Amino acid sequence: MAKKILIVDDEKDIVAMLGRFFEGKGFYVLTASNGIEALTQAEKQPDIILLDINMPGADGLEVCRRIRDHISCPILFLTARIEDTDKVKGFAAGGDDYIVKPFSLVELEARVQAHLRREARRGFEAQVRFSGDLTIDYSERCLFFSDKRVGLAKKEFDIVELLSQNPGQVFDKERIYEHIWGYDSEGDSSVVAEHIRRIRTKIAAYTDRTYIETVWGCGYKWVR
Repeated sequence: MAKKILIVDDEKDIVAMLGRFFEGKGFYVLTASNGIEALTQAEKQPDIILLDINMPGADGLEVCRRIRDHISCPILFLTARIEDTDKVKGFAAGGDDYIVKPFSLVELEARVQAHLRREARRGFEAQVRFSGDLTIDYSERCLFFSDKRVGLAKKEFDIVELLSQNPGQVFDKERIYEHIWGYDSEGDSSVVAEHIRRIRTKIAAYTDRTYIETVWGCGYKWVR
């Protein structure tokens, strides 16, 4: 079955070019030229999203924040230029990678395929872990307290998955970043602390128990 790719950019020539390219590679292509259209197309559950940052109205960061709690697929930002502070904002919003314009179509396809392979590998991890009142469903990629579902963004669950499958093992920020975002991502490991803060806040709405413990000067670990 063809993978669905959503291409969002306010430059119609770029959308048309990328659409033709990925259709030629066997993808089912969805397109949008602004943030509102992107939100509508995202309802069709694409397998991966290419999302321009600088768009009129709702920009790429806002679109990413609005869909991330409901859409788990990889989101790759397209941008003409990028500063370190912008990268942190993008990763904090739930983005997975950056593609800087002008870009090579060969490199873009390679990154898209790499993210899709990573998702496919995770699809085989169909198991459940019970930790106190918390249930982690790795196949559904979500958490439950009793019958109440805890909504986690993609990267948030990725962090929970990494730590919970290695309980008691300490991971520093750099190692978590490399494992989740990849060695070749153009980001900063400081985004890890923000993601863990958000995970803790969401879990704290259901329990006072600490699941992710800070090991000062070392990193983080999942409490056994």
